[in-house]
Amino acid sequence: MADSDTDEEPTIAQDIVVTKYKMVGDMVNEVLKKVIAECVAGAKVLSICEFGDKLLEEKTSQVYKKEKEMKKGIAFPTCISVNNCVCHFSPLRSDKEVLLNDEDVVKIDLGAHIDGFIAVVAHTLVVGATPEKKVKGRKADLLRAAYTCAEAALRKVKPDTQNYEVTEVIQKAAESFQCKPVSGMLSHQLKKNVINGEKSIIQNPTEEQLREHTKCAFEVHEVYAVDVLVSTGDGKAKEKDRRTTVYKRTTETYQLKMRTSRVFFSELTNRFTTMPFPLRAFEDEAKARMGIVECLNHNLVEPYAVLYEKEGEFVAQFKFTVLLMPNGPLKITGLPVDLGLYQSDKSVEDKDLKELLNSSVSRKAQKKKKKKAAKQAEAAEEEEAPPLVEKK
Repeated sequence: MADSDTDEEPTIAQDIVVTKYKMVGDMVNEVLKKVIAECVAGAKVLSICEFGDKLLEEKTSQVYKKEKEMKKGIAFPTCISVNNCVCHFSPLRSDKEVLLNDEDVVKIDLGAHIDGFIAVVAHTLVVGATPEKKVKGRKADLLRAAYTCAEAALRKVKPDTQNYEVTEVIQKAAESFQCKPVSGMLSHQLKKNVINGEKSIIQNPTEEQLREHTKCAFEVHEVYAVDVLVSTGDGKAKEKDRRTTVYKRTTETYQLKMRTSRVFFSELTNRFTTMPFPLRAFEDEAKARMGIVECLNHNLVEPYAVLYEKEGEFVAQFKFTVLLMPNGPLKITGLPVDLGLYQSDKSVEDKDLKELLNSSVSRKAQKKKKKKAAKQAEAAEEEEAPPLVEKK
């Protein structure tokens, strides 16, 4: 049933919604692979971010072309956060150039949507790691910790499980490698046009955060972006003097006074609706930086601040999007990690955690659903989509 024919919010109980999620999830994974390939020593972080955003827009523009009113595009701009930078680093052209170096710990975070249905992903790699040049020491501990946390969380995010159970298993997995989840970071429920749904999972909460955070249970037909961030340090993320470049529109209203602000707000609403966007996406960066100020002052947008761990520490991130289907969870984003590249002398010793990690997340009835979704996806594409444009 089409959205306009019902007052009910569209969910993955509808095949067409599953199709859109699956389609955009495949696109996001494909873009992530391309972005990973760009993360080499000497590469410019700005260029990688621009490359990722361009691919996200190209891929989403290739489907549902006949539905002119349907919104598609970036749901989270490409962010490349390096070493002790925790998240949200997506520089502007006017910022000082940042290059990747050999052995840097690089976090890639990005997302897209089709018709408001969002798929996001994050992945961590160490620049230059190969089977011949394996990563050892604390960086290896960290990568294994973060990936183990994500795998444990995937097995816990299922109907009738409480959100704090995921908090606990992430904590336990990180501690197995003498690492800490970054305190206060949230994983959110996803809904149509909503990237920060009301249900959430909190990592490594303080006493105050634990009191304030709402406990809830996961339910069938819900969708979650499970976002795991782990640190070699104390897990406390703080703002520095790095300016914010990623924002998201709020539900607040206000009659803006400045013409520059009005033009800017009109463009961001039209292009990004309620999705996070980078200031870099606007043709005139200076005007965008001017326009955002009045919007911020009146709470029309909210910032995604660039956060940092202590200097000398490292942070890893893995994020995946999962659909809670009646016959089991369906993970639609996230790429595997070659753990053979990361040699750690630490491992999971806890019996319950080992048992959880050894449990299967496969879905027996998934093949039929996938075939059906694939057929619907094919029907949605009016012509064979051209290949992704490689960066020159």
